Amino acid sequence: MPINMNKIFELAKNALNNHQIIAFPTETVFGLGIYYDDYQAYLKMNEIKRRNENKPYTLMLSSIEEITKYADVADKYWPIIKKYMPGSLTILVKCKDTIPNFINHGTGIIGIRIPSNKEALDLLKSLEKPLLVPSANKANEKPAMNDLEVKNIFGDEIAVVLPGEAKGGQPSTIIDLTDKKIELVRAGPISLKDIENCLD
Repeated sequence: MPINMNKIFELAKNALNNHQIIAFPTETVFGLGIYYDDYQAYLKMNEIKRRNENKPYTLMLSSIEEITKYADVADKYWPIIKKYMPGSLTILVKCKDTIPNFINHGTGIIGIRIPSNKEALDLLKSLEKPLLVPSANKANEKPAMNDLEVKNIFGDEIAVVLPGEAKGGQPSTIIDLTDKKIELVRAGPISLKDIENCLD
């Protein structure tokens, strides 16, 4: 019997509304998700991941049009966004004042990613708000690559796990766009040279 994804998205939405954590595949690794402004769920996610609280999570959006709602990006960097998002790229940008402090730890900077994986994008489009998303793993351990691995790592700590498999295995490239010069924060599937070529 085929999987009814709309039904699973509905279960995921209900879980998120109840301060619970969900998990889903992306094109890089499996991710965990909570509504971005849900402090109660944020504390729970830190706990189950055994994560240091001063390490920020990524804001995951469903389209590049949404970026301007949550962040300010210099005009010159839009060619990079238009070429590599959705995709395996996370950008560090200056966030709007409406972003809760617990997300950016008072830095005024947030990481934004738009996945290209169909299940992840369809999920995000079905929700009322963006998600805060780290990889699906305990601190300093390998990220899960499929739904079975998520269940093995977290058991019933995750309310809803979307079925599927992450294809890449390598976390996204992270670049800092808050200054006049692009800075590579984490190497990933997209090289800094290719990114810089967008600006030539």
